[in-house]
Amino acid sequence: MKPVAIFRFSPTEGPGRFGDWLDAQYIAWTVIALDRGDAVPADARAFAGIGMMGGPMSANDDLPWNAPLLYLLRNAVADDVPVIGHCLGGQLFAKALGAQVSQTTTPEIGWIEVEAELPAATAWLGGRPRFTTFQWHYDVFSLPSGAERLLTNAFNPNQAFALGKHIGLQCHIEMTRDMVETWCRTGARELPSQTTGAQQSRADIFRDADARLAELARVADDVYAHWAQGLAY
Repeated sequence: MKPVAIFRFSPTEGPGRFGDWLDAQYIAWTVIALDRGDAVPADARAFAGIGMMGGPMSANDDLPWNAPLLYLLRNAVADDVPVIGHCLGGQLFAKALGAQVSQTTTPEIGWIEVEAELPAATAWLGGRPRFTTFQWHYDVFSLPSGAERLLTNAFNPNQAFALGKHIGLQCHIEMTRDMVETWCRTGARELPSQTTGAQQSRADIFRDADARLAELARVADDVYAHWAQGLAY
């Protein structure tokens, strides 16, 4: 069986729950660490699927891996290799499909509720009308042509989209306790001292964090299970 390729853009933003879920299903995966200089593969058909994680950079940054990755993503869609993107990964996927990625007027940091766009999101979310997810972003994407919006909220309306078997997420459903702790440590200067609007303080991020992570893991598992049905074995 071909592995799932997981693109890593930062050492602090690895596969998280996505990797754990793939392991539990005995689905092979390999990390392509662009942050350490790994090359972008030339052929999407070498993989059962393509996953992309988050990162602190912008999808619009002129980085050496940007153009070949966008090319690979377009080929993945053409070759029916399923793609899933988390936050930066979702933005890159949207950009590869011709959508705009731009700075938001309302950055989101912390635990924030999103609402499902039904019926489009039903198969992906197991019928959930809403859930609380983790956010940490300054850019947002518009919807690619032909895509369906899956998730929304009052701060940034495009929280996830699907294009057939492919999905791009603005939010982070892949979070683990270790990732929350690492991000709050490395991104401490970005956290407000008090929760205001769409940005939470460190104290509020860690309040009931384990219960929030457990519920988010159930959401992520449903999303990953639906996505994996399309894997190109």
